[in-house]
Amino acid sequence: MSLLDRFRTTVEAESFDTPRVQRLRKTAPTVHVVGLSLLFLIPGLLVALVIEWGSNRSHDEAALLLAIAVATIGGLALWFPTEPGNQLSTSSVFSSVAFSWIACSLVGALPYAAGSMFEWRQFDSALFEAVSGFSATGSTVLSDIEANGAGILMWRQITQFYGGMGMVVLAVTVLPALGVGGLALMTAEAPGTASDRLAPRVTETARTLWKIYLGVTVVVALLLWLIPGPSLYDAFAHALTTSSTGGFSPYNSSVGHFDSWLVESVIVAGLFLCGMNFALHYRALRGDVRGYARSSDTRAYVAIIVGAIVVATLVNWLVGVRDTAGNALDVTFAGSIRDSTFNVVTLASSGGFGNARGADSLGNFVLWAPQLQIMLLLIMVIGGSVGSTAGGAKVFRAEVAFKHSVRAIRRIRHPRGVLPIKLGEQSVPNDIVHRVIGFLTTFLLITVLGAMVIAATGAPVLESISASISAMSNMGPALGDAGPTSNFLVFSRPARAVLTVLMMIGRLELFAVLLMFATPSASIRDARARRQRRRARHSPR
Repeated sequence: MSLLDRFRTTVEAESFDTPRVQRLRKTAPTVHVVGLSLLFLIPGLLVALVIEWGSNRSHDEAALLLAIAVATIGGLALWFPTEPGNQLSTSSVFSSVAFSWIACSLVGALPYAAGSMFEWRQFDSALFEAVSGFSATGSTVLSDIEANGAGILMWRQITQFYGGMGMVVLAVTVLPALGVGGLALMTAEAPGTASDRLAPRVTETARTLWKIYLGVTVVVALLLWLIPGPSLYDAFAHALTTSSTGGFSPYNSSVGHFDSWLVESVIVAGLFLCGMNFALHYRALRGDVRGYARSSDTRAYVAIIVGAIVVATLVNWLVGVRDTAGNALDVTFAGSIRDSTFNVVTLASSGGFGNARGADSLGNFVLWAPQLQIMLLLIMVIGGSVGSTAGGAKVFRAEVAFKHSVRAIRRIRHPRGVLPIKLGEQSVPNDIVHRVIGFLTTFLLITVLGAMVIAATGAPVLESISASISAMSNMGPALGDAGPTSNFLVFSRPARAVLTVLMMIGRLELFAVLLMFATPSASIRDARARRQRRRARHSPR
């Protein structure tokens, strides 16, 4: 037998599927999923490394190599010696989601802190940038984005691509062992009340979602590349953050760098579609295009966007806009439609891109009339549709809360009447209504508390409130000095730490963060129960 044959025989004998290896693995679903999520960072880091190596703008290859090493070693150390088990408990589901995001954000911040973007003593800023990326928020603390290397900036874009569909959904794609718990993971991670099962197996559902997500990204990249202006790098970079409704751009002036209505139109179309339920896109590709019209959530989403665009266009055109010096800007009807449409869609979908062609342009919505800024804050809170990559409280919840308020008023006149809450032709069960009201109450309380803490650090009230809403809704820009032409360096380091936490809480849909703390005690109880069952089986009768 040759040496190669011996090696092959040894590997097959020690296969990962052998009972010997399985006995060595411990059931730890949270640790297993976190390790797998870290391993998924490696392809994105490698792409960024290749681009950085080929760029002549900076040489941060060592920083990216450090992140690759940490993701590889840490991921294997957590993933290989553990297994998810047959089923996941509720606490394990939420803790897997929350700790995956925290671990990926910490590793994702390494290229920023170890490179030329930040120094190690500014790790909090690096972490802010990483959390903003993985949460698909788009807020930044970079005063000069273009001063950084092409590879590092591409990693910044890739973090939003990862965060858009979700690291846990990606884990479920290649982890059939999660079984039924896999759907629970997708439900906990993906926005909305539940993840639609598009295929009999949860892994097929996850793969289907990722295929649609990748397809939208490729189409947007090709369309941007065909337009005069954006390079292949530009097209790819902006496609990654369009499909994820993230909003990062490798340019200081974001989409305004191109000053192209064609570029803006492609990005608006991409953001608009990715703010809808991806299950509807899947069914439309299968021929059920009327599914969009049947969805009450989608109809409300479209109505909110169209209504906001009409209002913003008319007010900007008829009332006018003044620059920072108080001088009236020359606003045409076509220009008002262009900038109003872009800003409304990018905020309603939680994209957060900027198309301001300078601080004193109509694209800078900070200059808009106060009533329009209040409207923008409202659509920032609502966000996109359930089952989309968009952030915010979701249109579904806003619909349920509104109809719940109407029912409460009607019940005063008809105390004995049966008054169900309906979305389209379907009635919403009371337990879901109670969950929605509880979610929105918690969402608003955390947002208000966050704004109060930020204001206590010395930040102006307008910036504090709008930044808290932006962080919780994963929008990106805020109002005032934290608008689309500025950055979040206007806030102090303690305030930015608060915003970092709010971005994470907003991305994880609140309950994943709140219930993750139940995992240690639940794990102890589960382990104690397993030991008792084992003793009962082996005890003499």
